[in-house]
Amino acid sequence: MNTDSKLMDMLTDYAAAHQHPVNIAIHLIGIPIIMFGAFIPMTWIMIDFIGIEINLAQIALFAMFLFYLTLDKIFAGVFFVFAIAVAELAAFVGSYSQYISTITAIATFFGGYAIQFLGHTIEKSTPVVLKHPVQANLAAPFFTIVEIFKLLGFRETLFTEVQKRIKQTEPGEVHDEA
Repeated sequence: MNTDSKLMDMLTDYAAAHQHPVNIAIHLIGIPIIMFGAFIPMTWIMIDFIGIEINLAQIALFAMFLFYLTLDKIFAGVFFVFAIAVAELAAFVGSYSQYISTITAIATFFGGYAIQFLGHTIEKSTPVVLKHPVQANLAAPFFTIVEIFKLLGFRETLFTEVQKRIKQTEPGEVHDEA
């Protein structure tokens, strides 16, 4: 395992601000909810790609998948399967009336963020989205998959190294997370 990789740096920075089990659990719920809320209006925008109709949510999840491939192929593959399911559910809800789908998108998007802030209040850490909004929103779905792997006990060597790095960090050192 390469412990000097971009993946290790990102995991260490992210994990440092996500140590409390309640915050982690909230993120496992909140991040997919935010993604779902963002995907609903994206499913309304259709593009003809060489005779195949695709929506903006599908393009976004594919772009995220390509970026995640540069970090880790296994995590990226699991994300892709997960994101397809979220995008399909968003398309289903997006096919309802404009009123219902809009209200659902707004409620889930902002509700997901509200519970994220609650998690960070419990953690006593500043939400990354306040410091690096683009970076945080791009990386958060990836970290959800990573956290599921950790909870299931997969790739323990990776997570042991991450925790080791966190403990080596000087007390009071600021973490800029992805």
